[in-house]
Amino acid sequence: MWAPIASILARRFTVVCSDLRGYGDSSKPASQPDHSTYSFRALAADQVQLMRGLGFTTFHLVGHDRGGRAGHRAALDHPDVIRSLAVLDIIPTHTLITSIDHQTAAGYWHWFFLSLPSPTPETLIGHDPDLFFTNSVATWGAGSIDKFDPAQLAEYRRCWNNPEMIRASCEDYRAALTIDFEHDAADLHRTITCPTLAMWGTRGLMARKYDITATWQRRCAELETAAVDGGHFFVDEQPTRTAELLGDYLDRCEQRRGH
Repeated sequence: MWAPIASILARRFTVVCSDLRGYGDSSKPASQPDHSTYSFRALAADQVQLMRGLGFTTFHLVGHDRGGRAGHRAALDHPDVIRSLAVLDIIPTHTLITSIDHQTAAGYWHWFFLSLPSPTPETLIGHDPDLFFTNSVATWGAGSIDKFDPAQLAEYRRCWNNPEMIRASCEDYRAALTIDFEHDAADLHRTITCPTLAMWGTRGLMARKYDITATWQRRCAELETAAVDGGHFFVDEQPTRTAELLGDYLDRCEQRRGH
């Protein structure tokens, strides 16, 4: 997802792109009964540890979808580490779960399918991963798999055919409806203290169903917003425009820090 964007931002910033725990080529540890292994708290801690290991005690964090949810948790759990946060095409997890209606449920059906007890979703997806994931990409807002860069799509396919990634992704969603919900409920009184950018695709379900600005304003001390023509995968559809908006935002954050 980030390949074309990273190359643009790297002209002005040091860029680190990591696969979340359980995805891509990152580790896929064994699951725990409470699903805590794949909680957003665990995923956020991974990013802080990774950056610390690379010599960065503070950093800006940009995340799309699951990465944005891990970023939200990182900003709450590690406020002295996260310089700024950018969340792309999401609303807070707790808000989404507690406001489900029939239209959101139809669009986010995968949240409930993937969170079914093991091994039901893993077995069904594993029967034909290409069918499941290509159809999912289309129904989640891309409109057509043809909009994806062929090289990036080949990399997606390589990863989603790994049975361990399928298992781990299901655990991610099981955590969202259980331990993540508990963590978020306990922190509803807290706000993100670092500068935050909420960005979304104008044709995505989140933009159609929610006032994204108002939703994040209740959670952030300092919020900026930006909208990009596209669906949920506007990052893949419009990488140049996405990189431009992110770069300008990060520049402003650094300028404020300098003052």
